[in-house]
Amino acid sequence: MDDVSGTTAVILAGGLGTRLRPVVADRPKVLAEVDGVPFVFHLLAQLAAAGVKHVVLSTGWLGEQVRDTVGAAFGPIDIEYAQEPSPLGTGGAIRRTLPLVRSHVLFVLNGDSYCDVDLASLWLWHHQRAAHGTLALARVDDARRYGTVETDAYGRIHRFVEKSSLRRAGTVNAGLYLLRRTLVASIPPGQALSLERDLLPGWLDAGIYGFARSERFIDIGTPESLAGAAGFFRKPGTRRARAARPRRNRRRTSAALTLTAEVA
Repeated sequence: MDDVSGTTAVILAGGLGTRLRPVVADRPKVLAEVDGVPFVFHLLAQLAAAGVKHVVLSTGWLGEQVRDTVGAAFGPIDIEYAQEPSPLGTGGAIRRTLPLVRSHVLFVLNGDSYCDVDLASLWLWHHQRAAHGTLALARVDDARRYGTVETDAYGRIHRFVEKSSLRRAGTVNAGLYLLRRTLVASIPPGQALSLERDLLPGWLDAGIYGFARSERFIDIGTPESLAGAAGFFRKPGTRRARAARPRRNRRRTSAALTLTAEVA
């Protein structure tokens, strides 16, 4: 059985980012800067700190910018790319990465959110329950944008509750998953599908669990939430990306800015 270091992580970086266009119009939203660094590097720093060695970036609109910025490596992580020929939604994008996945389970991270969770603990918890899929869950003061997730005492998800216009606290899907490869293989290839709307509700009977161990969560999907993310990665204890000296990556043809994972 793989461990965290042998588990491929997929970062979904192919969204059109239409809500963010008023403030980030010239790049994919994973390249929007938060605390002085493109957001995708904070996700890579989290994965590197957990020991992940292989990442697939699923790219779409302006995907070449992501490839040019990130390159073929981030510290110890090897990076590959799966470029969408047309928008496939989160579910279709994950399915397209499958030929590049090297493990029997895979982490999946939304490219516009960050859940400050211990990935090794999530991985172990998932396998202890023989789960088909595990979602990282976060508690937020205002769940209107997300909808909420209901679990039983053992953590098994039994219902996704639609978004509400009422402001109230709730437990939400934090956009970080651990999924069995066989579950991803069941997604019809080449179809535009939403993981959240089209797939997850139908997978509940198979055994999908919620790992509610995160106290800190942000997303950058709107101008307001992007502005509100400022300072998140400067807080003590947060895994963050820190600029180091530029070096030439031998697997690339141009100089790259090396970024290292740092825990404050």
